[in-house]
Amino acid sequence: MERKVLATINGREISNIDLDNAIRTMHPQQQMRFQSEEGKKRLLDDLVNQELFYVEALENKVEETEEFKALMEQVTVNMLKQHALNQLFMSAMPTEEEAKAYFEEHQDEFKTDEMAKAKHILIKATSDDEFEAAEKRAKEIAEEIKSGEKTFEQAAMDYSDCPSNMQGGDLGLFGKGQMVPEFEEAVFTMNEGELSEPVKTQFGYHIIKVEERHEAGVSKFEEVKDEILGKLSQVKQLKAYEEKVAELREKYASKFTLNK
Repeated sequence: MERKVLATINGREISNIDLDNAIRTMHPQQQMRFQSEEGKKRLLDDLVNQELFYVEALENKVEETEEFKALMEQVTVNMLKQHALNQLFMSAMPTEEEAKAYFEEHQDEFKTDEMAKAKHILIKATSDDEFEAAEKRAKEIAEEIKSGEKTFEQAAMDYSDCPSNMQGGDLGLFGKGQMVPEFEEAVFTMNEGELSEPVKTQFGYHIIKVEERHEAGVSKFEEVKDEILGKLSQVKQLKAYEEKVAELREKYASKFTLNK
């Protein structure tokens, strides 16, 4: 981006880049207020006003006052504390090799359950007569889908009594134990792309289409690397902190007292 000076106050320049940097530091919702030309003009006015306060502070020699010196001293103290902690924590960051070693030694933590992604059409029923009618209707709908008269998704939108009908019957990805037993048994014995015969559950009859099947196994390292690095970071940084605190308390034992 070409730099363009938008204002000059007492020799200090405010450019379009300064304006963009100021917007980037804001919360996303706040950023929206300053994306338009009018918003950028308001922000520029605010930055100019801040510079004017700075000019007056220099003229009044605020930096020479005891109050300002005490404030700056406290700011320096806090920054030095935080900087020292940041350096300690950065030195305790785990490596990818450590993460891989942890992954190999703790395979049980990364086991994945058998999962499936499925869509369904529900014909609701609550009484014996309704169940009989629901089964017949489910078979008719299944034939419409098999013949190509309707796609499964369109049939779900047109006929299903489940709220998932607006998503074409999509139930998303789920594991064992999340659905009623009859529904689950059907799903986890079907192949990808397969259409079920009507399946009876306590809710009525379902026509099920399995989109994906994921066998139980162990996650790949790349899938869990960030999770492991985060976990190891917490452990290593806490240990480094505790060891450093013990070292400092011994080293500077004569420099502090605890009043009980």
